[in-house]
Amino acid sequence: MKRDLKPFFAPASVAVVGAAERSTSSGGAVLQNLRISGFTGEIVPVNPKGGTMFGIAVRKSLAELDRPAELAVIVIRPDLILDAVREAAATGHRNFLILPGGFAEAGEAGQARDKELRALIAQAKLTVAGPNCAGIIHLPAGARFAATFLRDMPLGPNRHGMAAFITQSGALGEEAIAASKALTVPLGSLISVGNAAQLGVADYLEFLGDQDSISVVLLYIESVDDAARFGRVARRVVAKRPVVALIGGRTDAGAAAARRHTGATVQSEAEIDALCRDACLLRVKSLRQLMLAAKGFGSFPQGIGRRALILSNSGGPGVLCADEAAAQGLALPDLPQAMAKALRANLPAEAAVANPIDLLADAREDRFGFTLEAAVRHGTGAFDAILGIHVVPFMVDAAPVIARMAALAPSVKLPLLYSMMGTLPGKAEWFAAMEAAGVPVFNDVEAMAECAGLLARYPVLKARAAAGA
Repeated sequence: MKRDLKPFFAPASVAVVGAAERSTSSGGAVLQNLRISGFTGEIVPVNPKGGTMFGIAVRKSLAELDRPAELAVIVIRPDLILDAVREAAATGHRNFLILPGGFAEAGEAGQARDKELRALIAQAKLTVAGPNCAGIIHLPAGARFAATFLRDMPLGPNRHGMAAFITQSGALGEEAIAASKALTVPLGSLISVGNAAQLGVADYLEFLGDQDSISVVLLYIESVDDAARFGRVARRVVAKRPVVALIGGRTDAGAAAARRHTGATVQSEAEIDALCRDACLLRVKSLRQLMLAAKGFGSFPQGIGRRALILSNSGGPGVLCADEAAAQGLALPDLPQAMAKALRANLPAEAAVANPIDLLADAREDRFGFTLEAAVRHGTGAFDAILGIHVVPFMVDAAPVIARMAALAPSVKLPLLYSMMGTLPGKAEWFAAMEAAGVPVFNDVEAMAECAGLLARYPVLKARAAAGA
């Protein structure tokens, strides 16, 4: 059954059961993050002590509310949670985000509590996220919301939208937030699934896959309860936007750890491959690759074709980029004759007029700019993307080169990725200028080529998903 999860991502009102002002408590963290995120709906702190918190009147119980909150966030001791849910259900509350653990993962007592929670869900027709999760962050423009005890907010959307991360590990959510800032990944939605007493990965994927604000969905999963349903949902989403999956537990040691972590059912590598193939997922093997994919799709949500042009001002990095591009399944076509002729007439004789192009280390903004313009003029039908490599030697001021490339970038019809190598005294400023022009920038050529390879895999998966959705 398809569920309307809007109350978990854009609620009109939120009651925080266990609210506090102390930031080191879960209730305090949730209350503060709601405010930090810019949530504009009604916030109702609930705590038996009453009083006020951050200038907001505190209710002693959910029964004191004039009307049910659209979402009740539970952050109290596990042994008190069931009573709170019963009271909430009796007073008309229907949507719950339960953060604390102490359920299926916590021995016999926890398993009994989990069984009772599931019975309550069925009896009162509740919708429950969690328990044992880190919460939900959702930051589209104009409707920001965060009910979480994670320490920070992710970077948020760019002009193409935002990445969503559905994860069965709260700690990896924390890491993704850090990566979003370090790598300029437009991560704006983060869902910690937890024990999934009711809402699971497929439910969140189905909901987020329908949101126009989402450009790519990232998954960290250790198990899938209903593979057939998951596959149907994933194919429908992939037909519209990429879904990139990192699956934990692919080795014997990892599978044992996953079983202890989430109770995951052991799957062989062949079974994982079959699941990804059926669901048309773009599978990655590391968190690093997951974030690289998120960065790339943040700029090019529909992916890129396989034919790449490498435009470099240094031979060695061009060689490494070519190696990695080939390893990723990219093709490096020869330069069109008109393009080669134009370059030979305007570049130094020592420059390499081939693919990769080597402009030589002393290339300045005129040489970079002319070559990029020539690539666009003559290479649009021959190439699907341009991979730029910019090494910064001591004798060349990089700032004018960046200014020229950033000025040209918006008019470049081919997807353009860029990497900068060497000592970069103006790194933050230079990276920011290119990113603002819509060009993803990388610290090294191999990461750039790897990202391009991931982007090139999506059009094939999209076509397969559209055919079988």
